[in-house]
Amino acid sequence: MLIIFLLAWIRGWKPQGGGTGSMAGDGAGNGSDARRTPEEELPPCCRKARASAPESEAKCHETVVSGWFSNSSLSDKDGKLMYFNNPMWPGILLLPSLLASSMYGKVLVLDGIVQLTERDECAYQEMIAHLPLCSIPSPKTVLVIGGGDGGVLREIARHSSVEHIDICEIDKMVIDVCKQFFPDLSVGFDDPRVQLHVADGIKFLRDAPEAMYDVIIVDSSDPIGPARELVEKPFFEMIARALKRGGVLCNQAESMWLHTHLIQDMLSICREIFKSVHYAWASVPTYPSGVIGFLLCSTNGPPVHFLNPINPIDKQEALKCKRELRFYNSEMHKAAFVLPSFAKKELSAFLSSPLTV
Repeated sequence: MLIIFLLAWIRGWKPQGGGTGSMAGDGAGNGSDARRTPEEELPPCCRKARASAPESEAKCHETVVSGWFSNSSLSDKDGKLMYFNNPMWPGILLLPSLLASSMYGKVLVLDGIVQLTERDECAYQEMIAHLPLCSIPSPKTVLVIGGGDGGVLREIARHSSVEHIDICEIDKMVIDVCKQFFPDLSVGFDDPRVQLHVADGIKFLRDAPEAMYDVIIVDSSDPIGPARELVEKPFFEMIARALKRGGVLCNQAESMWLHTHLIQDMLSICREIFKSVHYAWASVPTYPSGVIGFLLCSTNGPPVHFLNPINPIDKQEALKCKRELRFYNSEMHKAAFVLPSFAKKELSAFLSSPLTV
């Protein structure tokens, strides 16, 4: 197995600070984080989780690392092992030895956080693209915020109705590295319908024409540092403004096992802005807790029946992508909205009823 550490090497290892883990287009930083206290540096969701269970930290052994990826072969000048520390995943540590087999293939690691592996990237890329695109009759214009590896573009290309795809990625290095090491993903950039914008995603949305897109897909960073703006109300308001009537958003929405406070916040904000709001999830073994969630929203206009795909990609004859679907199908689409009992209890009050969509 080849693990791609190039991006982390170039940016510098951060043994205790953690990185933003951004392969997506996050907002521009303004340097204010340097003046924050250690508690203020935590994302709001982490502070809420800590406040709701203050005894949990006291129960942690001193050697438990709050991160989710570590390269135990690296050491500092004193010979001590170097770890990435990320408050989004307290007490979760994944060592490369757990992935060291031909099963997972190449792995993209950015600032100490696994972004994708060749084995299971299909689950994330296919679901974040087809959940929204298969929920409306004939999507024509699509915007991707982030997604610099090209995988989301690869999946959008399957939809013959799509005429134009904008992608706004803040980090050109991600694009270049993936074109070199992950050609099966970066092939998405070769589609003639794609127009690449290397820029800040928030600024791009702020300047976007009103009612421009049928679908906006946010393949976002975790909400740490400047990427916090990607889970705040002004960002979602800009998305709603850029969507057409009956347009849809699909936003990366973390793990229901780990981040219910953050998910509740996102859902609550979106209920104020969008006509319908739903939460779906998929299994991705090499992500923290093994699952990842998706926030699905639609604007006022023609009703969007997220739970029942009306534009089933697995039945289209003229696909624009030679690669077969490996994870997504219409049954998986429907099943993605079925929540485990604990998640249903914690999130149902924030979701739209199926009867309203």
